Amino acid sequence: MSVKHIANLYAYRQLIWQLAWSEFKLRYKNSVLGYFWSLLEPLLMLTVLYYVFSHLMKMQIENYQLFLLLGIIIWNFLSRATSIGMNSIVGKPSLIKKIYFPRDIFVISSCLTALLMSVFESIVFVLFMIYFKVSLSIYVLQAPVILICLLVLSVGLSLALAALNVLYRDVQFIWAVLLQAGYFATPIMYTVEVFPADLRSIALLNPIARVIIAARDTIIYSSPMQTNDLIFMAVAAIVFLFAGYFIFNRIEPRFAEEI
Repeated sequence: MSVKHIANLYAYRQLIWQLAWSEFKLRYKNSVLGYFWSLLEPLLMLTVLYYVFSHLMKMQIENYQLFLLLGIIIWNFLSRATSIGMNSIVGKPSLIKKIYFPRDIFVISSCLTALLMSVFESIVFVLFMIYFKVSLSIYVLQAPVILICLLVLSVGLSLALAALNVLYRDVQFIWAVLLQAGYFATPIMYTVEVFPADLRSIALLNPIARVIIAARDTIIYSSPMQTNDLIFMAVAAIVFLFAGYFIFNRIEPRFAEEI
């Protein structure tokens, strides 16, 4: 990924946004509740998980509703960004074969579509913050850094998945299984402290775990983001982005003949 390519992407910024917005509207086009589903989905998930973990499993965590909801929103973003992005190339064969422009804009626009959906979900989170009278601190200004790391990491993952999915359609099924496993292996419903000390360090190798922990600290618990979390997230985001582009660029010449 060169400076020239970044400048090229910037030149296509309006097209990227139009693709993202069109995909967003299309997802709710024939739905009775429309955009309301973006608000309802995390609420339904929160209700089920909150009952199970707070009542049946006696999970004692301060502001657990917010703790759980923020984890759900972040994971939903990753899941949607990678799932939509993974199909962004194979799902547009006519455009890929007939029109030439940077193919990665389809993947980037898919991640922005997922971001738009998460913005709607975040409305629920803000309302919960107000209802439970949780005030924000100066540390919330660190939240955009966390979001950027999450977005860059998701784009990198999506680039790799989108390219591999062109060659091997089994990738989408494997990724669906990995997402399900990751949902329970990531501290969404519990704190990372539930793991034994030797397993905790392994759990923290998951960059999304670091993202969720840092987001909770800065937004809910008025605590500064840990330096080691920031370094890990930033390094992981850069590594995933470059690895994603490496895989994408290697396979891109075969897109037209394979889809």
